[in-house]
Amino acid sequence: MTNKEYEVVIIGGGPAGLSAGIYTARARLNSLLIEKGIVGGQILNTELVENYPGFLEGIGGYDLTQLMYQQATKFGLEMLTAEVTGIELKRKQKIVKTSEGDFVAKSLIIASGLEWAKLDVPGEKEFTGKGVSYCATCDGAFFTDQRVALVGGGDAAITEALHLTKFASKVIVIHRRDKLRATRIVQEKAFAEPKIEFLWNSIVKGIEGEDVVKRLKLRNVATGKESTLEVSGVFVSIGFKPNTEYLKGILPLDAAGYVVVNEKMEAGVPGIFAAGDIRSNSIRQVISAAGDGATAAIYAERFAAD
Repeated sequence: MTNKEYEVVIIGGGPAGLSAGIYTARARLNSLLIEKGIVGGQILNTELVENYPGFLEGIGGYDLTQLMYQQATKFGLEMLTAEVTGIELKRKQKIVKTSEGDFVAKSLIIASGLEWAKLDVPGEKEFTGKGVSYCATCDGAFFTDQRVALVGGGDAAITEALHLTKFASKVIVIHRRDKLRATRIVQEKAFAEPKIEFLWNSIVKGIEGEDVVKRLKLRNVATGKESTLEVSGVFVSIGFKPNTEYLKGILPLDAAGYVVVNEKMEAGVPGIFAAGDIRSNSIRQVISAAGDGATAAIYAERFAAD
């Protein structure tokens, strides 16, 4: 049963989706944004965004996306909390199937972002929420004055490690290589932080404990030597995978599951666009996501006008 028709439906409430909503609502298009969780996306986990233009002292990820949200709704963007379960193409209509019913759109902008990648090791699933976490900003305070590990070596991982030093007595960064992938300024901060230690060339083979995490099983990829590490928690920050399961067979996806688009953010089906981290070759920055959203909105408006 179809609930309502819109000129534009936007899937995802991160910077790409919110920026698209600002543009479509301001263009006086009847627009709906669907978000399954909290508006803001992955940037909510960033305590301080220092490289978004216009904020000299930086701004918190939550604060930044709240401003975007307020701006979009001021122009009349309609919001819905629901999970998108599928898309059906019916002639020129795009039917978005959700946990709250079906919605019909002439133009569709997909900005549903990413989810955390998993280690896929014994104990990870069992101890999720019991010492295994994917968000230092969310859960760091639970580990005050305790030893924790963080797995990863990119910008997001090392930024999370730095955040954890506000609470933990020691943060042990486990990285499968012998050098970090994070940008130099982030590395400099981490190497200067006395609470952070590094375990190079190492991977997690298992997570153990009783009711909560007690230790990690490790293997050195260079020597093959196995060891254990006593910690109270482990934070996993090894990247992301796109939320595109519901798009398989509908849109062209690359080998990693990201939506393939052109410079107009067109996603291979007339009237469907993809923006932000979900698209192939995204640089996964808040400023580029906002730009993608604006681009998608402008071309969605042109398509809706035809």
